This record gives sequence, structure tokens and C-alpha cells, in this order.
Amino acid sequence: MKTTYLRINPADNVAVAISPLHAGETIEADGRVITLRTDVPAGHKVTLKNFQAGENIIKYGYPIGHVTVDVPEGTWVSEKEIKTNLAGLLDYTYQPVEVHTDIPMEHRTFKGYRRRNGDVGVRNEIWIIPTVGCVNGIVNQLAEGLRRETDGGKGVDAIVAFPHNYGCSQLGEDHENTKKILRDMVLHPNAGAVLVVGLGCENNQPDVFREFIGSYDKDRIRFMVAQKVDDEYEEGMRILRELYAKCCQDERTDVPLSELRVGLKCGGSDGFSGITANPLLGMFSDYLIAQGGTSVLTEVPEMFGAETILMNRCRTTELFNQTVSLINDFKEYFLSHGEPVGENPSPGNKAGGISTLEEKALGCTQKCGKSYVSGVMAYGERLRTKGLNLLSAPGNDLVAATALASSGCHIVLFTTGRGTPFGTFVPTMKISTNSNLAAHKPGWIDFNAGVIVENEPMETTCRRFIDYVIQVASGEPVNNEKKNYREIAIFKNGVTL
Repeated sequence: MKTTYLRINPADNVAVAISPLHAGETIEADGRVITLRTDVPAGHKVTLKNFQAGENIIKYGYPIGHVTVDVPEGTWVSEKEIKTNLAGLLDYTYQPVEVHTDIPMEHRTFKGYRRRNGDVGVRNEIWIIPTVGCVNGIVNQLAEGLRRETDGGKGVDAIVAFPHNYGCSQLGEDHENTKKILRDMVLHPNAGAVLVVGLGCENNQPDVFREFIGSYDKDRIRFMVAQKVDDEYEEGMRILRELYAKCCQDERTDVPLSELRVGLKCGGSDGFSGITANPLLGMFSDYLIAQGGTSVLTEVPEMFGAETILMNRCRTTELFNQTVSLINDFKEYFLSHGEPVGENPSPGNKAGGISTLEEKALGCTQKCGKSYVSGVMAYGERLRTKGLNLLSAPGNDLVAATALASSGCHIVLFTTGRGTPFGTFVPTMKISTNSNLAAHKPGWIDFNAGVIVENEPMETTCRRFIDYVIQVASGEPVNNEKKNYREIAIFKNGVTL
């Protein structure tokens, strides 16, 4: 029999419509039969009791806000009747929990590229990175020129330029953020070679930036300053030809799954996100960590309302304190601009069945499973600790995905209920929360998690997903790569000169 609704947790006082429900139909809860008073769209919530104004809505076993009016049982309830319980800065108490995942070591491998410094990449691409937006036209022309000369980049996985708007007229933290993200890209192991192109007069001075990068492979990372050469195109192409010749010699080898690093991301979420795709990513994340690998969760504003779950899974008091700072620093950012901390669901989220930030957060945080938190990172920081890491970055899809890739993630796993074509500078795999989206947008969606509410057990779906991630890590392109949808976005907060 087809499932038409789901009560996610026994404590919940709402259920989620799996398919559209209609007034007059009946559902069951706690041994009672409830007749629906209204139609309920798929992904949206239906009340399982009579609510009085001010009572909390419970979903995922936690409050997701309170109703602002009386709502009878059997009624569609949405953001129109629900208000967040979130407020400003909070004091938190460390209440550590024990974590048991009991996942066996399987000693699986993927085909990756072992770099000279011992790091591993899942792609062997040539990247052209500008230090400043003024040379965006040059880097685009250079990428096009090399692709033309090499039959589309035969012998390497891709030849890509990454234009951006920054690198000059920035001060303070914004300037540092730009430097950090560009440094992280230059050092990323998915690039077999990098040409860094500067102008010469920018704030992000090429010589200073070179020192900021630290130790690097001078055979694979080269610099060109446009103002210092007579013909920037010819000089750039000369360097790129040398880099291309080196990259063509690189070969994939067997690499333990413990070396794989994935970013956990969601965008255009809907009412199915917390039921299908996000729990799937959580199960995968736990599996990968059990194999010795690494996953990274970001989008800090989308943790608001579920942050204590993460805090209590921190391995140490120090990590707990770092997580508290991660959360409260981002709340301070909102409050300093006069913005509320609880107004996060987008129009697409609301249309898909998400009413409050708490509801979004409880769904979003499922992407990181049940493992201990092993590391907490500032924006632009690179991974140092295996296991589950939390990364400071906003909820904006472009900025957050770029931050995940910059931390050292080889692949970004991106769940979506509404769909998006976006990809950052590493493979950006789209996992749909529902089958309708997967059928509607096959050129966007790489894996369909919607089958989980169509009677495929989560464990079976996860097995297929593990195999697919390994295939992608071994070279199988995802849709954003096939279509060359590759962009970067850098977090900006301050003034522009």
C-alpha cells in the first residue's frame, strides 16, 4: 500500500503529507482516526491534535515554533500560522552524549590522484585563477585558448577559469577572506596545475599573495603578472602549455576511502528534505567517517534551532566552546545588521513545506548523521582533522559550496527539493529529495533519494549511494561538470573602496 503521510517521530503532533491529501480523507495517529478538514499539499504538515494559540508544533521530536492562532486537528498548517521560537544570543550548557554507529570497516578504495605532497585529488584539472577581478577577461581567454589547442582538454579532466569580483578595493576581513579562499583553491588537490594571474596594482598583490600561500609545488603552480609582460595572452599560453604537458602524465591510482573528504550541503529544501535526502547524507557521512574519511557541515544560520544537537556531540569541551562561538558569532553578525536570527526559510522552502528556521535546521542537520564532532573551522580555514567537521559560512548556496570546497572537500554533496544547476570548483552532486524533481530535471539531478518514501529501504538507497559517490570520486562526471556550471563566490561583509 502506498504511503500517503508520515509521522517522523512518535512525539510529533503533526504529520507530513507524502502525496497530496484531500479534505474528507482520514489519517491515523495514536490509535485515533482523524478526518482531514482541508487539503494538504505534498511535503506540508497536517495537525494531529487541536492546537491553541501559543502551543508548540513538534516535528522530528523537537519544537519547530508555535502556532499564532487556534488550529483544529486535521488541518494544513504552514508559515501563515506558525512563528519561530528563536531569539538572539543564548547561553549553552555542554551535555555530552555517547555516539555508537557500529559501522564495519570495509577497506574500500577509489581511483584518485596522489599529489607530490601526499595529498589526494579526485580530479586532474588545470585551473586559471585571477588574484583580482580586473583580469577576468584574460583568464577566460586563456582557458578557451588552451581548450582549443588541446581538443577540449584531452588528457586532463577539465581546463577551467574561475573569475570573481574581488581582490581590490577591499579592507580588513573581506580582503583576508578573498586571500584565504584563493589560497585554498591554489592548493586544492583536484587541480593538477594552477596558473595564478595577477594585474600588478591590486590590493591582493601577486608577490604578497605568493608568500601568503606558503609552501607549494613550483612545478605545478605558476604565476603571471599582466602588467609585467608585453603580451599577457602569449605568456599565459606558454606557461599553460608547460603545465598541461605535466598534467597529462598524471594517472589515477587506488586510494583508501579514508582519504575522501566530502562537503554536506542543501539548497532549495522542501518538506521531503528531512525525510529522504538529508537523512541519506547523514547515513553516508557516518559510513564515510567509520571508514576513516571526512565530512564537513556548514551553513551556520541553518543550524539555528538544532545547534544543541551538534554541541552535545562534540568530543571535547574545547570543541563545544568552539561550536558555541561558531553559532553566537553568526547570530551577532545578523543582529549587528539589525536582522532577526530566525528569518531564514526562502520562498521556495515555504512553498515546499518548511515553515520556520527550526524546522529547516532540524532537517538540515540530519546531513551530518550521528557521528561525533571532531573539528570546528573558521571561514577559509583548511581541514586538519578527520571525521565530522563544522565550518563557518553563511547559508547562501554559492558562498557555502565554495567554502566547503576551499576547506579541502573533494566533492560537495548537495541535497535539493526544488532543484538548482549550480556547481562550485569541485564536483557538486545534486541529490533530489523527491522523485518528481528527479524526473523533471534530469540535467540537474545526479541521484534521486525520493525513492525512500516509495518503499525502498534507506539502507538499500545508501548502498547505491556509496557506490555512486565512489564512482564520482573515481572520475565519473556529475551534471554540473558535464554542463560546465562551475563558479566561485566569496563571502563579503564590509565596505568597498
